[in-house]
Amino acid sequence: MKLDLHLKLISDGTFGRGDGVAGLIDSEVEHDVTTGLPFLRGRTIKGLLAEECANTLFALSKRNPPTHSTFESAAGFLFGQAGSTLNDDAMMHVGHGLLPRELREAIADDVKGSLPHHPPRLTPAEVLESLTAIRRQTAVDEETGATDTGSLRSLRVVLHETEFVAELEITDAHHEGNAQPNALPLLTACVLSLRRGGAGRNRGRGRLNAWLNDASFTAAQFAGFEKLVKEPAQ
Repeated sequence: MKLDLHLKLISDGTFGRGDGVAGLIDSEVEHDVTTGLPFLRGRTIKGLLAEECANTLFALSKRNPPTHSTFESAAGFLFGQAGSTLNDDAMMHVGHGLLPRELREAIADDVKGSLPHHPPRLTPAEVLESLTAIRRQTAVDEETGATDTGSLRSLRVVLHETEFVAELEITDAHHEGNAQPNALPLLTACVLSLRRGGAGRNRGRGRLNAWLNDASFTAAQFAGFEKLVKEPAQ
């Protein structure tokens, strides 16, 4: 099964790659160096979903223990288990979060000049600058209110309203067709609970909305999750 996970930023987000550009920026965002298009790594997205899954399971363990055990196996199916065998590997693969296909293709044509009558009109740097901005921050001494010497940092953020789409592929190759029936409802609950991502998410950055495929599909799958949670214990 293949699904499209949509992530739309509602505030600027910092999805850094762990390094910067000397003399320009301390924290750079992940981006394609050939086109300048920012993207979110699949493992980053999967980590965010796994974190929301753990939070969901913890809440269920406190409020509805019978349901917790039901969804615990579904979580293992989706995300795998530490120290597991081949049969316990994660059955969900998360692709990179990319800008919508039509936009990527149009920008790639403008950068590469792929057609004889269409020479390059954009550089990767121009593309990156159009979809991102550089923000600066500094630490403040709590006692004096003055800025700490040497604490000024600059980081690049992906601008709000930017939408990424990541392909999720769920397979039951090692389960001989015995796919977890509760995996998709649980995944949908994790997606809907995902509200922030990236660095600085506790400081107002990286707020986002997330959904699977489209609104009607997401609502239908979440209704299945709610039904299971609300069912009385047998």
